[in-house]
Amino acid sequence: MARDFSARQAASEFDEKVIQISRVSKKTKGGNKIGFSVLMVVGDKKGRVGVGLGKAGDVLAAIKKGVKKAKKKMIDLPLDGTTIPFAMTVKKGAGKVMLKPAPRGTGVIAGGPVRSVVEAAGVKDIVGKIMGSNNQSSSVYATFEALKKISTLVKIKDLKLRSFAQIEEEERQKEAALQAVAAAQSKERQ
Repeated sequence: MARDFSARQAASEFDEKVIQISRVSKKTKGGNKIGFSVLMVVGDKKGRVGVGLGKAGDVLAAIKKGVKKAKKKMIDLPLDGTTIPFAMTVKKGAGKVMLKPAPRGTGVIAGGPVRSVVEAAGVKDIVGKIMGSNNQSSSVYATFEALKKISTLVKIKDLKLRSFAQIEEEERQKEAALQAVAAAQSKERQ
């Protein structure tokens, strides 16, 4: 159950989402010690995303710590237009996640935790499948690991990726060429 706290901080440049809030209780000699752990996803919807786990005595302090840790662990995700450059399957801990690029206009077809991470990164077209544990935090960490591996592979292979603006320009040129051909054919018929 992802909650969107972006309305709370309208001035923030990052989109912050709470993935999971856990109430943690510890038995001590003086009684129970209660705290909260919050799993946060932070992204700028332009290719940067981070995941952080904040722990504190109350929920708001845990959210702030989670956001701070997520901002420290941010990665730059190279995008091929509106999707990822290639498919990736990653197993991290109990979570196993498969991410595949999708054609433009498909949208984000993925489960809740995977959807939160890729939307925060700014991926608009992707197909994702959670194949491992039902645990949300495991799925989030596996998705983040998959995005990290994609980022490192693009750097290692030195792939040239097209931006969204370049793809739109190519489509405009193709459309203009098709219209010119159609106009020429209609003139021949007349």
